[in-house]
Amino acid sequence: MATLQIKPADACKYDLLSLGEIMLRLDPGEGRIRTTREFKVWEGGGEYNVARGLRRCFGMRTAVATAFADNDVGRLLEDFILQGGVSTEFIKWLPFDGVGRVTRNGLNFTERGFGVRGAVGVSDRGNTATSQLKAGDFDWDHIFGKLGVRWLHTGGIFAALSDTTPQLVIDAVKAANKRGTIVSYDLNYRPSLWKSIGGQKRAQEVNKEIAKYVDVMIGNEEDFTACLGFHVEGADENLLHIDVTAFKRMIETAVKEFPNFKATATTLRAAKTATVNDWAAIAWMGGKFYESRKYPDLEIMDRVGGGDSFASGFIYGLLTTGEAQKAVDYGAAHGALAMTTPGDTSMADKGEVEKLMKGGGARVQR
Repeated sequence: MATLQIKPADACKYDLLSLGEIMLRLDPGEGRIRTTREFKVWEGGGEYNVARGLRRCFGMRTAVATAFADNDVGRLLEDFILQGGVSTEFIKWLPFDGVGRVTRNGLNFTERGFGVRGAVGVSDRGNTATSQLKAGDFDWDHIFGKLGVRWLHTGGIFAALSDTTPQLVIDAVKAANKRGTIVSYDLNYRPSLWKSIGGQKRAQEVNKEIAKYVDVMIGNEEDFTACLGFHVEGADENLLHIDVTAFKRMIETAVKEFPNFKATATTLRAAKTATVNDWAAIAWMGGKFYESRKYPDLEIMDRVGGGDSFASGFIYGLLTTGEAQKAVDYGAAHGALAMTTPGDTSMADKGEVEKLMKGGGARVQR
């Protein structure tokens, strides 16, 4: 059974590079988008959140490959990234036309939800600089070869942004494979993104091609079904119950079709309300399944980014220990903590994560 062969840290400039879009999140706090008079502003993006979590929580060296329109909104996003400690070396700056008809920066209005009212996301991302990225925009031989990157992380959100981003992802993962860089991919299926470029049929065509070059595949039961055509029985439409045994069978089928998968991982979330979820995670590696401890009735402040924080914790565990059990435990604990604070990105530190992994409670720290 193939295992992960991770480059040594001293041979690479970066532990991880994320390829994806970063948007400005406008958060009405406890209110609603439709009635608010003020927003709290954060940065966020499915792929970027992983790089930031690895840097801020776990102290790893990370960078992001993305693009912005060169205006004050783009520079605000850059400032957020700098505050998060993620390298801006691979950001491409596109000219701004003064209006945004040609190139602009993406906005994401997001409600956290509460009780019976679920979270709501309203994206405003047409013609963004990142969606215009295409094959050839980054020198992968320089990045993976000369500079050195131990791990590349990207995902289905970026691949779905336009007709040009899928080929850029394919080129990136091929180049990473060539240079011995581990590739992780979060399927992150978003029907609204694929709708105008071919729908679910196109999503499966693109993701099945990308999957051929992925070492660590991340996604929940909906992602594996929508993006790769696998089906898990035993999950009701509201995801109040997931048959873990059936999900394991689906993963076993997936790794037979894609023998290049050296590990897979997913969160197991049962949403009782927007603010109370059962939370856990499961991973497959080396022919075996590994389950995290369960977090029943987890109280949530902001669920957005919980899965990305799971991914960063999982990747950290593999980078530093190579052990699937520790990796899935790091991921589940980090994701749980990330959802106790506002914003897309984690505010936890490694000590808090490791305490929770050991069963630590919420008693006051003095």
